[in-house]
Amino acid sequence: MGIYLNPGKQNYLMTVNSDIFVDKTDMIQYLNKVINTQQRYVSVSRPRRFGKSIAVDMICAYYDREADSRELFKKRKIAACEPVEKETGSIRWDEYLGAFDVLRIVMTDFFKGDISVNDSIVKLTGRILDELSEAYPEVNYDPDDFYFSLEKFYRKTGRQFVIVIDEWDVVFRERKEDKDGQAKYLDFLRDWMKDKAYIALAYMTGILPIKKYGKHSALNMFTEYSMMFPRQLAQFTGFTEKEVIDICKKYGREYESIRDWYDGYEVSDIVPPNPERLQHSAATMEPLPVRYSLYSPLSVVEAVTSGVLKDYWNKTESYEALAEYIRKDYDGLKDAVALLMDGGRLVIDASTYQNDMTTFSGRDDILSLLVHLGYLGYDDESSEVFIPNREILDEFKTSTKGNEWTDTFKAFDASLELLEATWKRDADKVAQLVEDAHNKASNKTYHSEVALSYGIQLAYYAARKFYTTIQELDTGKGYADVVFLPAPQYADKPVLLIELKYKKTAEIAMDQIRRQKYLDGLEHYKGNILVIGINYDSDVPNTSQEFKHHSCVIEEA
Repeated sequence: MGIYLNPGKQNYLMTVNSDIFVDKTDMIQYLNKVINTQQRYVSVSRPRRFGKSIAVDMICAYYDREADSRELFKKRKIAACEPVEKETGSIRWDEYLGAFDVLRIVMTDFFKGDISVNDSIVKLTGRILDELSEAYPEVNYDPDDFYFSLEKFYRKTGRQFVIVIDEWDVVFRERKEDKDGQAKYLDFLRDWMKDKAYIALAYMTGILPIKKYGKHSALNMFTEYSMMFPRQLAQFTGFTEKEVIDICKKYGREYESIRDWYDGYEVSDIVPPNPERLQHSAATMEPLPVRYSLYSPLSVVEAVTSGVLKDYWNKTESYEALAEYIRKDYDGLKDAVALLMDGGRLVIDASTYQNDMTTFSGRDDILSLLVHLGYLGYDDESSEVFIPNREILDEFKTSTKGNEWTDTFKAFDASLELLEATWKRDADKVAQLVEDAHNKASNKTYHSEVALSYGIQLAYYAARKFYTTIQELDTGKGYADVVFLPAPQYADKPVLLIELKYKKTAEIAMDQIRRQKYLDGLEHYKGNILVIGINYDSDVPNTSQEFKHHSCVIEEA
């Protein structure tokens, strides 16, 4: 048994022998399916305390040729798994048990802030070759050529490697500004693994998905299984609802209390068609996802073993890490956090996020990072982010204390008040609150009807908790300026159709809605629509009480 080469089963045995053990060994049968295929490169990203290292221990114990793990695994779920079909034939649960030389590397052991990436690589490769030379002293290898030497060991012994890397993303977390070092690190991993016959399986785990450079990645041979898209590994991302229920029954804990504190993460899996449970289009044959409600394993284990419901997960990461990102206030990030803390959800575009800790082009990139860190949940059906549970909400509350947040929360409360006044058809109150919000916005929002639209949307920011915002909605004979369509979970809320006028009157706005038949395109919502006309007259001199004054008319439709 070595430190890096064939590390054995002891670590996983300690997990199995723990007070609470959740059997996830059936995950291995999926890995068996991809072994020695083009999909043999697996990159798994999870937040801290979501069981990544335990999965690594399990994988090492199973594939390690020196571990003698049959007795350990024949009692587990994997032994009951159906064989997986490959071109080479059926693969039984124990087909690859103890079949490979395993190389396990914990990258935090090598890549540290005070050591250059290049020196870390030299240290890592040297130690691996030292252990290989001890195991196979008959093989002549080149200590200065890592990649060639691995090929040499493979050719001489006939044994492929299962390479297991934990904390693969440490360079991007600990050396955030070292762009040259990051590039060198990615090149090293690519040269080590890409298209290498000596690799039967490469399994990497970390917090961050694989780093992108523009639209490309040096590690594009890897299939990614992340918090946003866990694919076939969805049920292994954390503890599932069923697993938590079983734990609570076994230990006499009240499941409802555990659920209220720690439930909330949502992931889905795309599975092959199954006639018994699948509903799909006959034309597309696209499978529907199987959805899982997930819990942080650490929080459940601590709560069940101690009997105390409190915040556990967030204490593993300083809340300052979260507060730092929020303070950047990209694209109104503070307002977004206020909405999320009030129970709202936000649609994000995660495609621009570069999978590191520093490259942000806007609010959505930071919100994407917070999903991977575990501070936000993600709904892959709606592309919405949300605060998953009470435990994480407490972390946000801690992170948003201080005078710098006072104005943000006041503005959000005012926006909620505006929404309530709109629902009550209190036109005078709406005009007053819109005016108050507009006075706090930039003066640039007074220069045109388009700018006014921007100011109005800021005033109605809290509406995003209940609505989808659509600008310039094509309906009837024209385009409605701003329309708020209720989200499915708030179908009882009325549609808000807002027409804006500049240097005219609110009544003219209402006339245009009728004349242009804007409501024709909202026939589905008929009987549950509020039509709102808002006008701002910029010609009023600043000496008049009517300066920057707004008028409003609200009607039911």
